[in-house]
Amino acid sequence: QVQVVESGGGLVQAGGSLRLSCTASGSSFANYASAWYRQAPGKQREWVATIGSGGGGNTFYTSSVKGRFTIARDNAKNTVALQMNSLKPEDTALYYCYIGGKYWGQGTQVTVAA
Repeated sequence: QVQVVESGGGLVQAGGSLRLSCTASGSSFANYASAWYRQAPGKQREWVATIGSGGGGNTFYTSSVKGRFTIARDNAKNTVALQMNSLKPEDTALYYCYIGGKYWGQGTQVTVAA
């Protein structure tokens, strides 16, 4: 069983930045694609970004965050980060890390004030 823990959420003004981090347990992290999802109040959970497995994993983003968010991984530290710039109030949500298509974290709250 892989344990997944997110951190880095908080309250920020519109236009600001936050960096989310996700740490996964286990020795197979490098073999897993990793993703970030988010869920706003009253809405379904939506996919935000994915990074492929290995050291040079391809990255993919939902259109609403492309150019503003960057996903990256550090296999030596078993971490995947989401750098979020130019934040908008509509980015407010609970952000989840999803490892290997199987393991979810508990989420970290991001609130963007107008």
